[in-house]
Amino acid sequence: MSSDKRIPTDGGPSFGHNPFGALSSDGLPPAPANLSQTSSTASAAKSAKKNRGRVDIIRQKAGRGGKTVTVVTGFVGIGLLEKEQLAKTMQRACGVGGTVKDGHIEIQGDKREEVARILTEANFRPVFAGG
Repeated sequence: MSSDKRIPTDGGPSFGHNPFGALSSDGLPPAPANLSQTSSTASAAKSAKKNRGRVDIIRQKAGRGGKTVTVVTGFVGIGLLEKEQLAKTMQRACGVGGTVKDGHIEIQGDKREEVARILTEANFRPVFAGG
């Protein structure tokens, strides 16, 4: 038991072959010193104004014990994290509870106008659907 099976961590020999180790930056053009701030902010403003798609706002009452719920459906290209952030914003603005279930946002009560305003600010195109 006198043999030491520890691996040295002092930066000794490498464990593998680095295929980029022999490359150098000689002959490459220099990196840009400073990207223009106006072009990046203009492109960010242009993408921020872009319509992110249509979403449907539905008022539901069936199967909820007589309680009214505002449901937002039809999100395309939006992740769960962003849906949860939108739901939290809606809950704060409306002063009610809500959740994200099965890919749509549910807000307690008939809050269609407030939800439509928040979705418009987030560059979605809200459409009131039947319900």
